[in-house]
This record gives sequence, C-alpha cells and structure tokens, in this order.
Amino acid sequence: EVQLVESGGGLVQAGGSLRLSCAASGLTFGDSAIGWFRQAPAKEREEISCIRNSDNSTHYADFVRGRFTISSDNAKNTVYLQMNSLKPEDTAVYLCVAGTFCSRDYMTLFGSWGQGTQVTVSS
Repeated sequence: EVQLVESGGGLVQAGGSLRLSCAASGLTFGDSAIGWFRQAPAKEREEISCIRNSDNSTHYADFVRGRFTISSDNAKNTVYLQMNSLKPEDTAVYLCVAGTFCSRDYMTLFGSWGQGTQVTVSS
C-alpha cells in the first residue's frame, strides 16, 4: 500500500528555515500529485502547496507569499518543502498527501496521508 513518511520538522527560531521531506513508496511516483498540509490545534487544516510530478507544476497557498518552495526528486521518490522566514504562526503538524490531482477536495476524499512532522517556531 501507499506509504508516506514525513521528516525534517523541529524547533526553530522565528526567521529561521527548515526543509521538510516526504518519502513515498507503494505508488508510481512520476504519475502522482503530492501535497503539503498543516494542522495546528487552534486552526483548521490548511493546504500549503502541491506538486504534480507528471509535469512538475506547482501551486501555493496565498499566505505562503514566496516563503515556501515545493520540489520533487524523482530518483529518491521524495518531495520537499523548503520553508524560509518562518513565523510563530507557522507552528503546526505538517502532513504530506499523495493522490492523482492537486485538488484539496480530491486529496481529502481519496488521498493517502502520512503521519506528520511537528514544526514549532518560537519568538
């Protein structure tokens, strides 16, 4: 079955950077769309970004404002999320999800989810 494993989270000071990794197995990576979501205790789940591996197209949530970059390494079956200029408001569990389309509704209904990695940004 499809398995996604997130890594790279941790504690970072405001203004710092982290790179998250999502290692995928059990799927045809080159035909997949991989998205990043985040979930904070006091917030609704938010879509951060998504990449469609077939054509390397990407999209980002408006609140990213150029701070985050998604990329894919087909040789490693891994998608990355580079996060710069981190803010305390970015504190959340970050999850990756695999599906066919970069669509929030599609991913929610049909996607395969990882367990998440904690990102904590302190002041």
